[in-house]
Amino acid sequence: MRSCAVLWAGAAVLCCLLAARAQNSGCGICDTHRDGKCDSSGGTGCSCTLNIGPDVRQVNCKKLIPKCLLMKKESIPGKGGRRPKPAGALVDNDGLYNPDCEADGTFKARQCNGTETCWCVNSAGVRRTEKGDKQTKTCPELVRTFWVVVQMKRNNTDTVSDADLKAALKQVITQRYNLSAAYISNIEFEGPYIYIDLMQNSSQKAAGDIDIADVGYYMEKDIKGDPIMHPDNKFQIPINGNNFLVQEPLIMYIDEKPHELSMKRLTAGVIAVIVVVVIAIVAGIVVLVITRRKRGKYEKAEQMKEMNEMQRELTS
Repeated sequence: MRSCAVLWAGAAVLCCLLAARAQNSGCGICDTHRDGKCDSSGGTGCSCTLNIGPDVRQVNCKKLIPKCLLMKKESIPGKGGRRPKPAGALVDNDGLYNPDCEADGTFKARQCNGTETCWCVNSAGVRRTEKGDKQTKTCPELVRTFWVVVQMKRNNTDTVSDADLKAALKQVITQRYNLSAAYISNIEFEGPYIYIDLMQNSSQKAAGDIDIADVGYYMEKDIKGDPIMHPDNKFQIPINGNNFLVQEPLIMYIDEKPHELSMKRLTAGVIAVIVVVVIAIVAGIVVLVITRRKRGKYEKAEQMKEMNEMQRELTS
């Protein structure tokens, strides 16, 4: 009996060890970021972190990580001091920058990128005003991006029905990115192009809901082949047992309030192009005028020659 008790105790200890190991192995993968680290050794459940430069941030690896934190991580060089330039970075004229984030990972309304020049952004982190001096530039509120348009192009000639493709895209968005289907406003097709409308205004978004701007950012990275999620969590659009391929993503943002950008501040390159075009147009007009004048003088000379010849004939 004593030996049986010892065996039972040993078996119980072994089961506990195996259970702990299984828990730790299952906790070791951060689904929503390839560099995320998860650990349950502290005895308080699964705790996940993400290194962002010198800082270690607590993250929820079962939900999309806020776009502001993702951009911040990409913009800060690693330990080696060098970082490969992200393919495409942002569909934004200002490109990738190191943003200032709130404690919950949302963008601060004013961004300066460590300089004395600042600008205002929307909730997707895209500049929506002209740039100004740090001392005078103010941004009273973070204007919400309520509409995100995800444009992509078919990458193959597979023949699939629009209904099957629409169902597959909805499944990817709801399952991979955990966005509620209520925020998928429309999916339509125009030739080789696919358009997905994600809409989520301030009154609709509840606490804990995935932000459509984060979905757009993750989706852009997935389509470009630079995924943020763990390598085991591959991006696929399965239809009838095959992976439907897409390419050339373009993310467009529409805010709840009109943006304040204008053409007042053009870059030197844009100004140079405009100057060249204007000069070319003026030169063309000048050449046309000169050509017409020469042609007119030539026609007048011919007319005078003909009149002189007629007069000579009459007098003779």
